[in-house]
Amino acid sequence: MTAPSAEPAATPNHASGGPLRGIMLKVASVCSFVVMATMLKATLTIPSGQMVFFRSFFAMLPVLAFLAWRGKLTYAFRTKRPLGHVLRGLIGVSAMSLGFFALTRLPLPEATAIGYAAPLIIVILSAVLLRERVHVFRWTTVLVGLAGVLVILWPRLTVFSGDTPVGNAESIGAIAALGGAILSAFAMLQVRTLVQTERTEAIVTYFFISASVISLLTIPLGWVWPTPEQAVLLVGAGFFGGIGQLLLTSCYRYADMSVIAPFEYTSLILTIVIGFVIFADVPTPTMVIGALIIVCSGIAVILRERYLGLDRSKSREANTP
Repeated sequence: MTAPSAEPAATPNHASGGPLRGIMLKVASVCSFVVMATMLKATLTIPSGQMVFFRSFFAMLPVLAFLAWRGKLTYAFRTKRPLGHVLRGLIGVSAMSLGFFALTRLPLPEATAIGYAAPLIIVILSAVLLRERVHVFRWTTVLVGLAGVLVILWPRLTVFSGDTPVGNAESIGAIAALGGAILSAFAMLQVRTLVQTERTEAIVTYFFISASVISLLTIPLGWVWPTPEQAVLLVGAGFFGGIGQLLLTSCYRYADMSVIAPFEYTSLILTIVIGFVIFADVPTPTMVIGALIIVCSGIAVILRERYLGLDRSKSREANTP
């Protein structure tokens, strides 16, 4: 799973480098998260709860160092809602645990593609839980995207596999990946409530802290002593996760989200290449078809929102005396 623990970023500042710089930072963040996921998958026998600890604790180090360099370290610990951060941590740790477990059971590109369901699920939760108004176009794209998820999941679910034998491990991995995507959507809803009173620095820092502490509760479930190679991979995954978070936060300073967001899907190309070269994973036709459906539906929503945003801006300018 390459999806980061994304947080709302700073207001774009197009004069400071332009959209191209923002796109480059976004692609760099995607590469960092893909490297993180690759390292975690390569650890093989490490339990997912232990992966969460290393990913969270060691990601915190480059983030805090960067905030100290920017003179914003104090902002990282200012909070009015500590319990809100704990709740976000509980949901986020559960989501990451399922996502990392899926990495150990599924090919890298397939786990990544299923993770793309999270933004689609956020739309549904926003309409049902937050009573947000969702228009027909967005509902249509969400349903199409979920159909793509079903295309990917179908061969992995033994009960639907017919005469084609599918390993229980891959079936469980597919269900875990979908569960992780659902919980990631809930986590983002919690973030949307936190941003009303909390700074981005605090949201990011307290997530890493809470995730590090909460993941320690999984020690009785069977942590293992890593080999030197596994230790390097785990620590490296944490650092790349932290760097990816910094790049992600920075990219939105230079361009609108609607410009940058589609480049998230470059992770699919990267994971297909890395999965084939390192893990000998050959993408199945159903995975490719399902992933393309999800990507197209996601891009359609992004482009539609960009069009509506531009249209609203023109309307405001026309009504300005």
